[in-house]
Amino acid sequence: MVMSRSADLSCLVCTLGACARLMRLDKPIGSLLLLAPTLWALWIAGSGIPNSELVFIFIVGVFVTRSAGCVINDITDRDIDRHVARTQERPLAAGDISLRLSVCLATLLGFVALGLLMLLPARTWGWAIIAVVLTLVYPRFKRFFSAPQLILSIAFSMGIPMAWSAYEHEVSLAIVLLWLANMFWVLVYDTQYAMSDRPDDIKVGVGSTAILLGNNDRWVIGLWQFLCISLLAYIGVILGAAQVYFALLFFAAATFIYQQWLIRGRDRDSCFTAFKNNAWFGFSVWLAFVLGMPVVQ
Repeated sequence: MVMSRSADLSCLVCTLGACARLMRLDKPIGSLLLLAPTLWALWIAGSGIPNSELVFIFIVGVFVTRSAGCVINDITDRDIDRHVARTQERPLAAGDISLRLSVCLATLLGFVALGLLMLLPARTWGWAIIAVVLTLVYPRFKRFFSAPQLILSIAFSMGIPMAWSAYEHEVSLAIVLLWLANMFWVLVYDTQYAMSDRPDDIKVGVGSTAILLGNNDRWVIGLWQFLCISLLAYIGVILGAAQVYFALLFFAAATFIYQQWLIRGRDRDSCFTAFKNNAWFGFSVWLAFVLGMPVVQ
């Protein structure tokens, strides 16, 4: 009896561990990249002093929706992941968790996300529906679309209009430019991510901007980085940011230069390091909004 209980407990722990890994709780970088632009928008929309309740809802919502997106992605890509070196140990691809349990987990996370959405003003719901649709279709786009990163750039920018509409603001030039800046940033880091997977993606027939761009990848990424920084600088001008905003934006730009150095040889591990380095960029920009615009008109 004791051995049976011990075996059951061990099985439960393994299952919970597999669920956590399926949700990428052990790899929070994706959640941080999704959270950063949401915080940017909340600080602008909240005139430098955002509503603490909204901040809490959006932070929890980011982690829940990102986890749900990862589960959905792994369900869709479970056959492909087995043939990619970096993903073949993912719980579903490795057989550590069943498809049925994975679907149940995605459903549970979806209901939690829905509950959080109900706490937000109705004006945010339309944007949330678009985000859900993009999350569901994105994994399929890799099968036939040569630049699925473009779809992801839209999906990972949906927190911006949601945060803005939560304050019931009308559309402004600053928030539109912020959305564009973030789309360029997502193209930057997800192309770096795809560069680390390029050999495997070619083998299994999955599309990516890294494959599409070929040897033009570095300078195109550099162009996207330049456009992202330029738009953020212009947003600072529009909003009358203090000098510290531009100083921190300069630091953020320095992370882009470091990333260019990392991907210079297109080494798989270095490209993945460049991808992860974007967390520094995202939160440098957030700090710029926090310190550079205490009161946004």
